[in-house]
Amino acid sequence: MEIYNNEDEQLDAVRSFFRENGKAIVVGVVLGIGALFGWRYWQSHQKQEAANTSMYFDQAMVHRDNTSNLDAFIKANENTYGIFAALKLAQESVDKGDFAKAKQQLLWAQGHTKDDNLLPTISLRLARVQLQEKQFDDALKTLDTVQKGGWFAQAQAIRGDVLAEKGDTKGAREAYSQASESDPSPVLKELLRIKLNNLAA
Repeated sequence: MEIYNNEDEQLDAVRSFFRENGKAIVVGVVLGIGALFGWRYWQSHQKQEAANTSMYFDQAMVHRDNTSNLDAFIKANENTYGIFAALKLAQESVDKGDFAKAKQQLLWAQGHTKDDNLLPTISLRLARVQLQEKQFDDALKTLDTVQKGGWFAQAQAIRGDVLAEKGDTKGAREAYSQASESDPSPVLKELLRIKLNNLAA
């Protein structure tokens, strides 16, 4: 630490410091302020974008009798709102018996979701649609991706349905049994009991 004999020496040292480092300090302050305002602008922009997307989602759902509106919304929003819109459109397509359209939406949702909690739901719905289209091997591959606790019982129940349709009674029985042993909901447990009884008949 330097020791100065008087105030003049101290003042000279301060002046010297600012002569040598003044520009760097000013640049640092300007960059810091710029970064702060930039960050705040970006956060504000993100919030506004989310609010706009939410509003467009609500409008698309209100006017979903026009399928092209919902299709356009899905294509423009590769995010959670787009995923939910695709799931809604897939459900409406299933209700109309248009399984090809439902499969298209579910495959899109499966390929675009980043939510590990949502992915099993999409896969289960896709497997059911593939079962309806008698794409048994595709359905089994889709079900292979569902290995998590709460979803496993449902996946095995659908696997049993697929195998039963394929004529693999033994495989169907094993799948239904695994589903029954995987802590299914009371409703699913009763349904599995009925399916197992039907296989034995």
